[in-house]
Amino acid sequence: MELSRADRALARLDGAASVLPDVDLFIRMYVYQEATLSSQIEGTQASLGDVVEALAEAPPAERRDAVQEIQNYVLALNYGLDRLADLPMSLRLVREIHAELMDTSRGGEPAKTPGQFRRTQNWIGGSSPSNARFVPPPVDEMKRALDEWEAAAHDRSAYPPLVQIGLLHSQFETIHPFIDGNGRVGRLLITFLLTEWGILARPLLYLSIFFKAHQDEYYRRLQGVRDDGDWEQWLYFFIDGVRDTASNATKTVQAILQLRERDRARIAKLRGRAANGYLLHDHLLSSPVVNAKAVQAVLGVSQPTANRLLTEFGDLGLLVEATGRERGQLWIYTEYRDIFVNGPGD
Repeated sequence: MELSRADRALARLDGAASVLPDVDLFIRMYVYQEATLSSQIEGTQASLGDVVEALAEAPPAERRDAVQEIQNYVLALNYGLDRLADLPMSLRLVREIHAELMDTSRGGEPAKTPGQFRRTQNWIGGSSPSNARFVPPPVDEMKRALDEWEAAAHDRSAYPPLVQIGLLHSQFETIHPFIDGNGRVGRLLITFLLTEWGILARPLLYLSIFFKAHQDEYYRRLQGVRDDGDWEQWLYFFIDGVRDTASNATKTVQAILQLRERDRARIAKLRGRAANGYLLHDHLLSSPVVNAKAVQAVLGVSQPTANRLLTEFGDLGLLVEATGRERGQLWIYTEYRDIFVNGPGD
């Protein structure tokens, strides 16, 4: 019953997204939301607002590393989706994704060993394996477990797809094959499998929003599998997360469509400048924080024209200036951003 409900929720999401004029614009913001929440689960202290503002100007020093970590997640997700076109889910792809996620050229510590499975024992919680909350398999057993995981990722006949993906996620987190970044890679793999297996036509489902909202239960259900073999409760939790997240994503799509229709009607009031206004609005759907320099680059217009258009968008109620400065202003498409920050509502 729960599995059927989750399947129906995914089908409704696919159908709702098919009517978006440019689903890729919507996906980009969803990816930033996923990256932020997945990184927050691991303790990163940066918000979605910090990340989207960093698209327009450099973040403050105290947020720079956290924002870069989230941006690395976005790059890893996009890299993985592109690679799936010619490389199926495999340990090779897992290592490549981890290398993107932990890329030290963009920020990070060399000790994170980007793209390499661990060669030493690790553990979760505690100061040593003797007092740890969980100790993953030692390296030799880890290698065997990874080979079995890869074989299971290629076998789609054993279980219904959502059950199989839930099992694969739990197994990957238990194997814990990297020194760092296991949780983030494991959550990325959910999206990759949903896309590779054709469950969703586009990568529209990101479960970190559910896992973050139920973080204690997320860890407890994973640990229940390790300690007691309680696969059933983990799978109920995972499938409930798919259904809940897909339903909320469908509401998000509907809220965006309503906002888009209303705001493009406002932009029509610009008459001769409406064409540029529509182009700017499209850009805002993927990057809801802009400055005049970004508008110049997107539209190919002069700085005075860019400033005028931003002011007109402010007068129309589409954008809010966030800095109070006369120069170097930042304009935010607050109603659109808030759909992702606060949820779409009922």
